[in-house]
Amino acid sequence: MGPEAKLYKNLKENLGGFIWNRIENLSIVGMPDVLGYNRFKRFFTLELKVTKSNTIKFSPHQIAFHLTHSNGTFILVKHLGQRGLKLFPGSTIHELKNKGFKTKAIADSWPKIQVALDAWRL
Repeated sequence: MGPEAKLYKNLKENLGGFIWNRIENLSIVGMPDVLGYNRFKRFFTLELKVTKSNTIKFSPHQIAFHLTHSNGTFILVKHLGQRGLKLFPGSTIHELKNKGFKTKAIADSWPKIQVALDAWRL
């Protein structure tokens, strides 16, 4: 099982009350990894990233997706070396590309991520 698959498994184990759908999509480049549905019946997307350093790698298609769809997109990054976990809005993708894991997150633990995603509304 790859690192992002493990992160998805941890996501499902730690965040209850959501409906999660892993998107295995090879035809739409840049599409985020997960489609989530919260208790307010709001859909959102979640890009999963795992890193061993400060650098977070994004394809040009991923950047374009998050810039085009800046509302309701999130990026969840797990840092293996620091054992850290951070949630970012998709609109911060350029800052994440430039500053990496040091970028200020909207949540940095499973309980805080639960609250942030559950509170998201259009």
